[in-house]
Amino acid sequence: MAEKTATYHRYIGIAIGLMCCAMTAYGDAGADSDAVEALAKAAQNPISNLMSLPFQDNTSYRVGSSGQTQNVLNIEPVIPFQLNDDWNLITRTIIPVVSQPNLAGSRGQSNGLGDINPSFFFSPRTSNVTIWGIGPSFFMPTATQRMLGSGKWSVGPGLIVVSTPGHWVLGALVSNVWSFAGQSDRERFDQLTAQPFVNYNVSNGWYVSSSPIITADWAASPGNKWLVPMGGGFGRVFMLGQLYLNAETQVFYNVMTPDNNGSRWSTRFQLKLLFPR
Repeated sequence: MAEKTATYHRYIGIAIGLMCCAMTAYGDAGADSDAVEALAKAAQNPISNLMSLPFQDNTSYRVGSSGQTQNVLNIEPVIPFQLNDDWNLITRTIIPVVSQPNLAGSRGQSNGLGDINPSFFFSPRTSNVTIWGIGPSFFMPTATQRMLGSGKWSVGPGLIVVSTPGHWVLGALVSNVWSFAGQSDRERFDQLTAQPFVNYNVSNGWYVSSSPIITADWAASPGNKWLVPMGGGFGRVFMLGQLYLNAETQVFYNVMTPDNNGSRWSTRFQLKLLFPR
């Protein structure tokens, strides 16, 4: 049953990847180039005043000693709120659906919901080229199987800085969370997440992008703390009927990876529904 579910997860990833490729190739820009580029830049900005619903599929290859595939489908609703004339509140919740291989050596998969990660960023309302947002990030022990989560309640600060000069969208998202409660038989959770991003927008909604997600598990043993990917890809913002979409694909090589279960190669396919006001 687990193997069938893992195969199902991989099929979801392949389907999202094929949809991204097909939609970027055949989608209709549906507006003048300046408006499309403005929407693309808003879609690439984590603290823009744009409601969106991304489906991000991440696949890591040859994980653990058994060399199996890990798949994580992140459903990430982003909902902005205007608090007053001076401030926005950007809410971003990551809901992971995970297919995790057994890392102990034997083959097999654990499948289900991982730990949900809501974040809240307070950002000043401004037309400046460079903007920022700051606020708390949480991890909730919602995993449906032990292997899929930390078993801990965790919280910590998050910071985003974004600059949008010309055709560029540049910035970084950084957070660090620490566990403060949860299952007493589980290890403490202390994790840094850093996501630098570089996007260059060309014509007709197309762009090139690099947004690796770097993590450091401070509670892990030496040699197992860091995951550092390098890579990038491309994407496009377009219309499908009356719906605005952002489809993107990226490929990464991990220059640093945990010694005991790391993967060297991973792919990311993302299909993001956009709801401009």
